[in-house]
Amino acid sequence: MRKIDVLVIGGGASGLQAAITTKSTYPEKEVVLVRQENKALIPCGIPYIFGSLENSDKDIIPDTPLTSLGVEIIIDKMTAMHPDEHACSFASGVKFYYEKLVMATGSVPTKPGWLKGGELENVYTIPKNKVYLDRMIETIKPMKNIIVVGAGFIGVEVSDELNKKGYHVTLVELEPTILNRAFDPEFGKIAEEHLIERGVNLITGKGIKEINGKDKVESITLTSGEKLDADAVILSMGYAPNTKIAQEAGIELNELGFIKTCEYMRILPCSTDIVAIGDCAEKRDFITRKLDATMLASTACAEARVAAMNLYTLSPCKPFTGTIAIYSTAIGKHAFGTAGITETRAKSENFDIISGSFTGMDTHPGNLAHSHQQTVKLIVATDCGMILGGEVYGGFSTGELTNAIGFLIQNRVTVKVLLTMQIGTQPLLTGSPAGYPLIKAAEVIVKKMRK
Repeated sequence: MRKIDVLVIGGGASGLQAAITTKSTYPEKEVVLVRQENKALIPCGIPYIFGSLENSDKDIIPDTPLTSLGVEIIIDKMTAMHPDEHACSFASGVKFYYEKLVMATGSVPTKPGWLKGGELENVYTIPKNKVYLDRMIETIKPMKNIIVVGAGFIGVEVSDELNKKGYHVTLVELEPTILNRAFDPEFGKIAEEHLIERGVNLITGKGIKEINGKDKVESITLTSGEKLDADAVILSMGYAPNTKIAQEAGIELNELGFIKTCEYMRILPCSTDIVAIGDCAEKRDFITRKLDATMLASTACAEARVAAMNLYTLSPCKPFTGTIAIYSTAIGKHAFGTAGITETRAKSENFDIISGSFTGMDTHPGNLAHSHQQTVKLIVATDCGMILGGEVYGGFSTGELTNAIGFLIQNRVTVKVLLTMQIGTQPLLTGSPAGYPLIKAAEVIVKKMRK
């Protein structure tokens, strides 16, 4: 019988971060991480293995950050949990006992049960599975027509990468615009324009009805009745939390299928010895306080740090205060970022809001060789001016500017405070100090508030 101080199940972003933070915080504790994959993929980099990275070997999470701290890595698959025994069983036949258990089992891609033809050969999803994806890349090499269904971040990025490799790519999205849940329509339209310019055939406002073929994919039928020829279909229609084993062990799930947790990531009803983090763990939106299904590696790592730092003793200074959906992506040289809630979402939730936008340049002067237009939109509460959300379109500085907006949201900063924020500017790196788009967007809103 082997008893482990801290047993981490899952080798993705949250499991990696939990193991590192736990070992750094409690160096005297034995930390063991168990994962199914011999090599774990960087999840956000998966779309790029289809083009920019050339193959999955360039998208591997290194083991060194773990092993250099003394974390033991075991390749195995958990088959059962025994919370009453403080133990887990594995496919190899071993049974590990633990003092503390970290559930970081992640998520799996969904394939709708209603979709006829989903079982045909050459119908794919995008799992975080190197063997599956390597086989998929090899199989589609001689193909020409590929249809991607679902224009969220994964669908858009995979479509763009396949297009770069010379495939004829059609991206199908049921909603009126791509990236519909993350961006307001005006930003989604800009993203669409760039995607179309690069050669992707885009169909919006129509969904997939069925996949046609005898043994292999031959075509798909849209909800409009139109048929499109296809050699392969990639379903990018969302992910579900990987919580089946937890449920079988009697651990409570919420209505969305995530493991119920408290603000310290301990499972509910409150357990002092089991935490859940990452895609398998319950989320509440920072702004609306409603249950949320956001799945982000950045959020997973934040949860992992909170869980690890509170693993043995709780600190009221270190709770997880809610999920702020902070996303960014790039289409060619054009980047898009979003943090918090969109104007569309805010209105649907009945928030009384004011929005404002400003367009400038991300360098000064704006005629430098690498300059890019930069647009910032802010959404704030009318009564107090607290920033609820923001969206950015620009060059490659967009990602970090979006992170800054996320920081403002998390710290409940108001637009009036933002107006007095001191910034550092440099001609090659930022917009002008007199025309910094983030602060200028705040000015637009403050003027509206005075009316």
